[in-house]
Amino acid sequence: MEKVSIIIPFYNCPYVDQAIESALQQTYPNIEVILVNDGSTQFTHKVKKYLEKIKYIEKENGGTATALNLGIKNATGNYFSWLSSDDIYHPEKIAKQLRFMLEQQTNAVYSPVIFIDSQSKPTSRAIGVSYSNRALFLNHFLQGCFINGCSVLLNMDVFSKSGLFDETFRYAHDYDLWIRIAQHYDFQYLNEPLVFYRVHEEMGTRKHINAINREARMIQQKYYNVLLNMIRDERNKTGLGFDRRN
Repeated sequence: MEKVSIIIPFYNCPYVDQAIESALQQTYPNIEVILVNDGSTQFTHKVKKYLEKIKYIEKENGGTATALNLGIKNATGNYFSWLSSDDIYHPEKIAKQLRFMLEQQTNAVYSPVIFIDSQSKPTSRAIGVSYSNRALFLNHFLQGCFINGCSVLLNMDVFSKSGLFDETFRYAHDYDLWIRIAQHYDFQYLNEPLVFYRVHEEMGTRKHINAINREARMIQQKYYNVLLNMIRDERNKTGLGFDRRN
């Protein structure tokens, strides 16, 4: 049975125990949960009761990308799944995505998410974006990151070709990695919400929005020509022609 490594970066998050609990309650049996404490000074007491059930790693604060990379380097699973310490997995997140990956013979999958509030109450319907062809999928990367990191499941083999998260991007490291993975692999979309994405005042996407946007622009510039060439190749293969506005 394939083994899945769920990696949870943790930095001063009051919801970390809920994240760990949702990882441990997965219906898929062959998992390991790796929590990487990225220099937290608060809420570490919420982790203590789980130490015998998870792999726990401490490090100096360096940002989410550094925590994820350290988790990947210490993982023993065949597949990688990322869980933010303020989010929650559906109990069948791993089971359903892994089954879908094996059926589709793909190495990367993502899904829609449902927003929740600080009390874990849903505040949205399923939110996600899929595309009818690869050219449209790639084209959307010219505009921004549309894949929620915690909705992703990856075969560990993708890192050998695409590399790990770029630690020079403190906030948009996922955007950068998804583009690098898309250069070698197809992302498949499982249209079922399997992650509950918490929206709260202290979340990083609110506190660091300016830095996120700045890094996103850097990434768009970095891969602009690469993406245009990939889109052109896809359209030529399918006979659709090329129009980057679509």
